[in-house]
Amino acid sequence: MVDLDKYRNIGIFAHVDAGKTTTTERILKLTGKIHKTGEVHDGEATTDFMEQEAERGITIQSAATSCEWKGHRMNIIDTPGHVDFTIEVYRSLKVLDGGVGVFCGSGGVEPQSETNWRYANDSEVARIIFVNKLDRLGADFYCVVKQIKDVLGANPLVMVLPIGIEDDFKGVVDLLTRKAWIWDESGLPENYKIEEAPADMADRIEEFREKLIETAVEQDDDMLEQYLEGEEPSVEDIKRCIRKGTIALDFFPTYCGSAFKNKGIQLVLDAVVDYLPSPTEVKPQPEVDMEGNETGEFAIVDPEKPLRALAFKIMDDRFGALTFIRVYTGKLEKGMTVLNTFTGKTERIGRIVEMHADERIELDGAQAGDIVAVIGMKNVQTGHTLCDPKNPATLEPMVFPDPVISIAVSPKDKGASEKMGIAIGKMIQEDPSFRVETDEDSGETILKGMGELHLDIKIDILRRTHGVEVEVGKPQVAYRETITRRVEDSYTHKKQTGGSGQFAKIDYTVEPGEPGSGYEFESKVTGGNVPREFWPAVQKGFRISSDRGVLAGYPCLDFKVTLTDGAYHAVDSSAIAFELASKAAYRQTMPKAGAQLMEPIMKVDVFTPDDNVGDVIGDLNRRRGMIKSQEAGTTGVRIKSECPLSEMFGYIGDLRTMTSGRGQFSMEFLHYMPCPRNVAEDVIKETKEREAAKK
Repeated sequence: MVDLDKYRNIGIFAHVDAGKTTTTERILKLTGKIHKTGEVHDGEATTDFMEQEAERGITIQSAATSCEWKGHRMNIIDTPGHVDFTIEVYRSLKVLDGGVGVFCGSGGVEPQSETNWRYANDSEVARIIFVNKLDRLGADFYCVVKQIKDVLGANPLVMVLPIGIEDDFKGVVDLLTRKAWIWDESGLPENYKIEEAPADMADRIEEFREKLIETAVEQDDDMLEQYLEGEEPSVEDIKRCIRKGTIALDFFPTYCGSAFKNKGIQLVLDAVVDYLPSPTEVKPQPEVDMEGNETGEFAIVDPEKPLRALAFKIMDDRFGALTFIRVYTGKLEKGMTVLNTFTGKTERIGRIVEMHADERIELDGAQAGDIVAVIGMKNVQTGHTLCDPKNPATLEPMVFPDPVISIAVSPKDKGASEKMGIAIGKMIQEDPSFRVETDEDSGETILKGMGELHLDIKIDILRRTHGVEVEVGKPQVAYRETITRRVEDSYTHKKQTGGSGQFAKIDYTVEPGEPGSGYEFESKVTGGNVPREFWPAVQKGFRISSDRGVLAGYPCLDFKVTLTDGAYHAVDSSAIAFELASKAAYRQTMPKAGAQLMEPIMKVDVFTPDDNVGDVIGDLNRRRGMIKSQEAGTTGVRIKSECPLSEMFGYIGDLRTMTSGRGQFSMEFLHYMPCPRNVAEDVIKETKEREAAKK
């Protein structure tokens, strides 16, 4: 039996370039899992094993690995920082018990850190903070701590203070013991000594230590009373309080160092063991029924209970499909049969492996608290629950955002067509934020994703990993349509063709809904003029029709249909007649309801050197952007704005030109907004020309 108290399932997450992957490498080296450290900038990091990751120096998909530290087993997931791959962070946080938020010592709280922090708050994941890159020019530990408070609204509990900064950064002072950890210049993590803290830091150490103890003892009334009477609690008691507060998300123990120079990682590992929860200490996963409503039951982490496991990632590699699974309760064993509650089908568990990035170690089984991969599962997708067939239950599923950008692709020759279909099928299973559909008129394959980089990488994977040469069309924006006026209308569907005919009459109102409400339907029919069994057919007819708006064929959002009255025929009326009536009614009424084109607005966060602020703001204004705020930092200015996606294609090239390659930006979908009339007219015209060309 494995002691679950000795388990830590953690994720490492941060903004792109804050040093997550480098931190993971150092942890693996320190725990003896690897013997040579691979560098991200050399394309040799253990967890960045995709060709595209090694080339671009960024993490694209989350990688799982396990290691041991002081008798504790750690399952670590290194997640991507780039905004186009936030889906990877979201689904990793869903199955983790704790996290390490990495922040850059000079960049501070960057846009993606905010998004990831928000996801972690939603998933109620306990975290510790590691302020990295303190050896860099412009690094300022105290400034980053202040930003964490101001920007994230979090409560960082400072556990260590840096000794020296930038080129002079040599180590940290542990506030609990008042001892200094000093690393030499060899760059080896094990070459450090523990000595007395520098005398010139004494006042600052006492100031922060007092804050630390005051915050910690608030978790225990008796200890708080003793402390107020002048009695200082023992280090063990303080640690117990810090653990309690960290798990309750009251504060976040904050450390600092330089992962690249191997300074400060040991204390972070100690903090993971001391303060982050084991699988038994986190809130258990709620179970839901087939409609997605909570049943009141919970998957309590216990190896003796019936099996409950969640598939949180599918990965296809040279050996076949791998399904990453977090086991919540019970045991998973080789050869056992499990039920997938989403498909209602059973599957047999073949090989179970523990992953170390892209290497694998064979296992006989896994138990509650484990994160493992299973090879060769047939119909399991991200978010599916696997359980004991005799005791079925579904865990709360994952919700994924809709894509905002699409491109058309076609294989260069006939032979590549089938190959492309198989490759895309595998890619959809791996990434739930990547969608594919076929244009019925032209037969083109449309790929949809979260941003330009997201689709770029997908095309690259198609070409290199799967060997499929494709031609790529221009990126298309996912516009939507809505209505602006309330209309009362009526439609009668009659058809007589020998034998029984079709008859359905509906009186209805169509009106704009609240932003984000989607499509709503209500029936106010009384007296049986439209029998209750035909209401779903009317609802369905309008819902199916809403996939195609009347302006340019984009899906129609945020409107409500109310069925007020109607008529039926005892013989000729049927569900299909009412469905056809509502489809025709949609086409009749929507043009009268002030149809309007909606465009996706992106939250754009640009970092630029001081000299280029005017150029960047001028350029964003030209792109119909609304500047929301400007924040001056040590090395430049952050400009937050909201811009239409259609104006942002190719922005990275323009930004680099304006800032001599020093500017950076990230963007994520915010909401839909009405399109200005001149833009809407151009989009509608272009869409109609494209449709005509296909025919």
